[in-house]
Amino acid sequence: VQHAYALHDLNETLEERVRQRTMELMKVNAALADARQIADAANIGKTRFLAAAGHDILQPLNAAKLYAAALQERYAKLPAKALAENIASSLESVEAILGAVLDISRLDAGGMPSKLEDFPLEPLLLQIRTDLAPLAEEKGVRLTFVPTSVTVRSDRNLLRRLLQNLVSNAVKYTREGKVVVGVRRRAGPKIEIEVVDSGIGIPDHQLETIFQEFIRLDEGTRTAQGLGLGLSIVDRIARVLDHKVEVRSIHGRGTRFRVTVPIRLAIGRPLQPAEPVRVHRALRLDGMRVLVVDNEGSIRDGMAALLSGWGCETLLAGSMQEALKIGGTRPPDIALVDYHLDDGTGLDTIALLRWRIDRTMPAILITADRSVEVRDHASGIGVDVLTKPLKPASLRAAMAQHRARREAAE
Repeated sequence: VQHAYALHDLNETLEERVRQRTMELMKVNAALADARQIADAANIGKTRFLAAAGHDILQPLNAAKLYAAALQERYAKLPAKALAENIASSLESVEAILGAVLDISRLDAGGMPSKLEDFPLEPLLLQIRTDLAPLAEEKGVRLTFVPTSVTVRSDRNLLRRLLQNLVSNAVKYTREGKVVVGVRRRAGPKIEIEVVDSGIGIPDHQLETIFQEFIRLDEGTRTAQGLGLGLSIVDRIARVLDHKVEVRSIHGRGTRFRVTVPIRLAIGRPLQPAEPVRVHRALRLDGMRVLVVDNEGSIRDGMAALLSGWGCETLLAGSMQEALKIGGTRPPDIALVDYHLDDGTGLDTIALLRWRIDRTMPAILITADRSVEVRDHASGIGVDVLTKPLKPASLRAAMAQHRARREAAE
C-alpha cells in the first residue's frame, strides 16, 4: 500500500513537472515566434525600402553617367579623354553593383512577380547573344548559341535575366576557350537550357555556396571583378519562376549549368520577330530637335551637354505643362521623357504631346522603374523604354533608329 501511495505521488509530481516544462516551452516558443516576426518585418521593411528607393538611388548616378559621356564626346581627341573614360568605367561598376543589390531587394520583397506566357525561345537567346558578344570578343572567348525551335512557358523578362546572368558569368570566368548555350530535350513537356563553359570550374565542396550573396571563389576573384551577386539573383529568379537550376563542374576544366523550363508542344508556328531598321554607321543626329522632360535639373543639364555633343538642338522642360508649352511652340523630332514627374507620369506626358502636337511623334521613356506593368503600358502606346542609369550608346542607337524610321517613311 505504501508503495502504491508512493507511485501515485510520484505520478502526480511528474505530471506537474511535465505541465510546468510544457508551459515554459510554450513561452519560449512564443518569444521565439515574436522575435522571428519582428526580424521578418524588419527584413521586409528593408527590402521594400531599397526597392522603393531605387529611383532616388539611381537618379544621381544617371546624371553622373550623362556628364561623363559628354566629357568623353568633347575630349575624344585630347589627353583628358583617358580621365573621362576612367570615370565612365568606374560609374559602370557602380551601376552594376547597385543594379544587382536592387534586383535582390525587389525579388526578396516580391516586387518581381512572374507573368507566364508561351513564347519562342530562339529570339530571347539571340538577344542575349547580341548583348554579350562584345564582352566575349573582348576576352577572346568563343560564344556559341545552338539554334532551337522550342516554345517555352515562362516569364520572358525574368528568364532572359536569369540566362543572361549565367552566360555573363560563364564568359567572365573563362580565361580562354568557349561558352556554349544550347537546349536539351527531356522526357515530358520540359527542356533543359544548358550553359557550358571551359572556364576555371568550381571545387566540389563549394558548389552549394555559390548561390549565396557576396560569395566568390579565390580563383574567381583573380579572374574577374564583381561582388558575387549574379548567381544569387539567378537562384531567386529560379524560385520565382519555379525553374530548377542545377550545376556540375570540374575544377580547372569548366562548368555546366542547367535550367529546366516547361515547354508547349503544339501552339502553332512561332511568330518571327520583325526585322529591325538598319541604321547606317554614318547616320548622325545633327540638327535633330530633342525635347527632354525631367523634373531633376541635373539630369536636364546632363542630357543637354550630351545631346549638344551629338549635334542635337535640345529643348528642356521640367514638367508636363512646360513640355506642352515648349513642344507646342517648337515641335520636337523626338521626346525623351522621365517616368516620374511632379505633375503626372511620363507616359501621360507623351500621350498629351502626341494628342496636341504630333500623333506620330517618336518618344523614349527613361525610367528607373523596371516593372512589367510600365513596360507593357509603354509598349501598348508604341513607346520605347530605356532604364536608368542611362547608357548613352543605347540612347544614341534608339534615337538613330527612330530617325531612320521617319526618314524611311518620308
